[in-house]
Amino acid sequence: MLKEDITKPENTQVLKTGYPNLVAQPEHAGIDFYGHEILIGDSIVMDPSTGEIVLKENLESYLSDVYGFSFKTAE
Repeated sequence: MLKEDITKPENTQVLKTGYPNLVAQPEHAGIDFYGHEILIGDSIVMDPSTGEIVLKENLESYLSDVYGFSFKTAE
């Protein structure tokens, strides 16, 4: 019985190439300053003085780390 299962066309294909990727993967557009993956549709910020690209969600950290900006809550 095992021999019959292995010789089915769909089993032969899986043995040759592996299982197909059934989950659509988002398209990759690069890596930001911190090494985070940028996907198509992500909001990014470009620093014209360095050429660095930063995910918008990392902008506050970037401004603090690179330029010494300090973010506080007004009292």
